[in-house]
Amino acid sequence: MQYQVRHTTIYSYPDPVSICQNDVHLTPRQTEFQTSTSFYLEVSPEPMLLRPWIDFFGNQVWYFSLEEPHQELRVTARSRVNVTPRALPNPAKTLPWETVRDQFAVPATPELRELCQFCFESPYIHDFAAARDYAAVSFTPGRPLLEAALDLNSRIYHEFEYAPTSTSISTPTWEVLKQRRGVCQDFAHLQITALRSLGLAARYVSGYLVTTPPPGKPKLVGADASHAWLSLFCPGYGWIDLDPTNNVIPQARHVTIGWGRDYGDVAPIQGVLTGGGPHILTVSVDVAPFEESLCRGID
Repeated sequence: MQYQVRHTTIYSYPDPVSICQNDVHLTPRQTEFQTSTSFYLEVSPEPMLLRPWIDFFGNQVWYFSLEEPHQELRVTARSRVNVTPRALPNPAKTLPWETVRDQFAVPATPELRELCQFCFESPYIHDFAAARDYAAVSFTPGRPLLEAALDLNSRIYHEFEYAPTSTSISTPTWEVLKQRRGVCQDFAHLQITALRSLGLAARYVSGYLVTTPPPGKPKLVGADASHAWLSLFCPGYGWIDLDPTNNVIPQARHVTIGWGRDYGDVAPIQGVLTGGGPHILTVSVDVAPFEESLCRGID
């Protein structure tokens, strides 16, 4: 599938912002199963400096600096991306999860030693007993790794309520588990926490999910949104994506922007500013097949 993406973020301030500096994670990732064929970033007011760089995890980031007073900041990213479904392993044929855990406990290869960074705590991922207990229901003795992970994926989908106003990025994972509600980043963080509590490697993935309008209804502008899911490392097959918000293995309808240890490594826009006061944030995302796209002229 070939998609065009338009992601617009608007910050409105009651008072002038004199200086702001930001990093932007909005460039689709180049992978074995995804190719970004074009990308354009527009920032208004025009920044004094705009340059790309590659972060520790291999994601492309754009840095920009504004040094003129402004009360509105508009950032629009336009991209075209090809996504190809991958062949998936038989979950029942993957290694027992304890075997994989033991490989990470005593990593014998450079690859395993590098992957160990996704086995530990990170700024948004903190180990706690209730997460291990929740994971243990799916990860019974000797169960194949991917089969157990898919069971955990399904349980989060069925046992938690998707409630957009119930949490914020500062809501801890233990509270999400207790309240049984949240949004996609909460569910991704919860499943990552559960997997890492068992000594397994899991990473956070940021991107988009292509949505389909009801039959006979037009696709609404801005109906799509940033999405989050996770990847589990499965020896012999590499990283396998899991989407607990939708109880699926992401394939051709998920567009990957980047990955890291948790949300903080791949936040769409993050930075510092001087002035402004309390701001109003507006985000609009459109993802559509190329021939139906709403964002033309990005070649």
